[in-house]
Amino acid sequence: MTTSNTSTTSTASNHEEIDIRRLLGILLDHKKWVMASVLGFALIGILYASLATPIYRADALVQIESDSPGNNPLQEVSSLLGEKPPTLSEIEIIRSRMVLGQAVDLLNLDINVAPVTLPIIGAFLERQGVGRPGFANGWGYAFSGETIAVSEMPMADAYLGKTFTLEVEDSYTYRLRDADGESLGSGKVGQLSTFLNGDVAMRVTSIQAPAGAEFTVQHVPRLAAINGLRGRFEVGEAGSETGILSWSLTGPDPDAAKKTLNTIADIYYSQNVQRQSEEARKSLEFLNTQVPQIRSQLNESEEKLNEYRESKDSVDLSLETKSVLERIVNLESQLNELEMSEAEISQRFTKSHPTYQALLEKKAQLQRERDNLDKQVKGLPETQQEILRLQRDVEVTNEIYVQLLNKVQETKIAEASTVGNVRILDGAEVLPAPVAPNKPLLVAVAIIVGLIVGVAAVFLRALFNRGIETQEQIEDLGLPVYATIPLSDEQGKLNRRVKRSGKEYARSYPSGLLAARNPADVSVEALRGLRTSLHFAMLEAGNNRLMITGPSPGVGKSFVSVNLATVCAQAGQRVLVVDADMRKGQIHSAFGAASENGLSDVLSGKQGLEEVIRPVDKVDNLYYVARGMAPPNPSELLMTSRFSDFLAQVSERFDLIIVDSPPILAVTDAAIIGKQMGTTLMLARFQTNPVKELELAISRLRTAGVEPRGAIFNAVERKAATEYGYGYYHYSYK
Repeated sequence: MTTSNTSTTSTASNHEEIDIRRLLGILLDHKKWVMASVLGFALIGILYASLATPIYRADALVQIESDSPGNNPLQEVSSLLGEKPPTLSEIEIIRSRMVLGQAVDLLNLDINVAPVTLPIIGAFLERQGVGRPGFANGWGYAFSGETIAVSEMPMADAYLGKTFTLEVEDSYTYRLRDADGESLGSGKVGQLSTFLNGDVAMRVTSIQAPAGAEFTVQHVPRLAAINGLRGRFEVGEAGSETGILSWSLTGPDPDAAKKTLNTIADIYYSQNVQRQSEEARKSLEFLNTQVPQIRSQLNESEEKLNEYRESKDSVDLSLETKSVLERIVNLESQLNELEMSEAEISQRFTKSHPTYQALLEKKAQLQRERDNLDKQVKGLPETQQEILRLQRDVEVTNEIYVQLLNKVQETKIAEASTVGNVRILDGAEVLPAPVAPNKPLLVAVAIIVGLIVGVAAVFLRALFNRGIETQEQIEDLGLPVYATIPLSDEQGKLNRRVKRSGKEYARSYPSGLLAARNPADVSVEALRGLRTSLHFAMLEAGNNRLMITGPSPGVGKSFVSVNLATVCAQAGQRVLVVDADMRKGQIHSAFGAASENGLSDVLSGKQGLEEVIRPVDKVDNLYYVARGMAPPNPSELLMTSRFSDFLAQVSERFDLIIVDSPPILAVTDAAIIGKQMGTTLMLARFQTNPVKELELAISRLRTAGVEPRGAIFNAVERKAATEYGYGYYHYSYK
């Protein structure tokens, strides 16, 4: 049981190995196809990479500082938590419509102007700086150096995104057409010209193109232009928590990309400075509202203190009471400063924010210290307490007033010297080489695609090509193979030379007589082997007649017939080759002669036997009968007694009669002829006739009472697929 399983596994492994080797063999056989596919796709990739519009990239570097040099003095408390640079927020600001929209408006990026260039190669010629040749004057295409400038293009919403064509008439006038080619009117340079009853307007500021040149003009919606700019614009933090942002913008025009990126940077920097200045201005407004109030409170406190002293005859404070007073004033001053900071922070954060919480905690600590001092004050005499209270109000109010005045001056300075917290480290610069298309990568991908397509095409062809590849496939049908004839390269060259040189060359060197022209050819040697096999096979036959047929046309029956006859004649036999395919027979072409005066003429009684038998000049003992004029009823002629009489007469005069019949699956002629033949051989062509087709041809002969003696395997090629998969059984001896 174990041995059986091992054998089965081994057999499966062998089959799997054979299949893999066969696939490799198929690739080797069709390596030219694969290489042609790879080369073709590589050329397409190179052509596309050369003609594709290059895309350039401009880069810039911007720093976002944690605190600007002139930041608001009221924000000192926020430093308690050590906040990180708000790069994520700044990135969203940079990519916002507020910034990019201004760039679109300033640079007119919502107006697209493009030259109408020659198809396919026009853009390439423009990039190469090829100017307009003389013969192209008046053409509707623009060449290198030909431009127009459009500064504004207001229009109704219904026409946004629609493309118009501008045709140059001269250096000062132009004509505008719609997408259907209808003229909308003309305009002049420098003027705001209107079209379509005022729904479309355009101001062309300059024309640098000859008459006839055309340009497409389009005003896209502002939001679409912003989104288009955002799609080409990238911004990200360079490193982790560095506060440095790397900007990049791509586009086909390197100068325009550089200008656009610098414009975006300038807009962002300006809005950042304005934002910082606006914060200082709001703080100054808040301080200016507090100064008069504190000044009024200070005057009122001083008046109350003076009145009380006058009523009590100028009471003075002790040293201990003065010390307490100083401490209370200091605490009140700090608390008032925190209250002003709280008023500012409350506009920016909620009470749950960490910065706000830190301020409240500091404020609560100072209030506790003040409450402790208030308890000490309650232990003093009543007069001392009142004097202390009034004196404290004066001192605290005065301290607050002085602080406010200082803050006002500091805020005015901050407002005047605001520079923002943005610093442009590197201005926009364009990389020297385009970033797209990546030509090496594009060509490499094209080569890989070509390889895949080539390999897939080879495998698909092999999948659908079910032609016989080995003689074992024929023998499995119960038909012995008498000969395996290799494909002759010499015969292929000869056929091509006949086509080039015409009939004169064919008469000097009959195209079908390879056995006479090159007796050492491998195909001829295989036919000699067939001659030997037939010598013994025909000893048991009823007559000396041999029919060679095949399943379908184009399998090489005529080639095998005439060359087999030649090698038999060279062996001393008198051989006659009969072209029994009266429809499309080509035996006469093999000998460089015409088809007239042949078999059909004998069977119809128009010619005698002696008149149709032709000798071959180059080969002794070799004769042939052409097909004759194509009759309307070939099958009926073959069924007459004249055909039997013809065969009887030639059988007596010749040692071997070789009949080249029509294909059995095409017509019934082969079945009729085969009834009078002593030996019948079936011819199959390498990788042409499927097994099912050959099986059907054999069955049709047997149904008609004709038993094929064997088969000939013709035009066998030395293929890696068959050599690896099944073996190649041709040997040569030199």
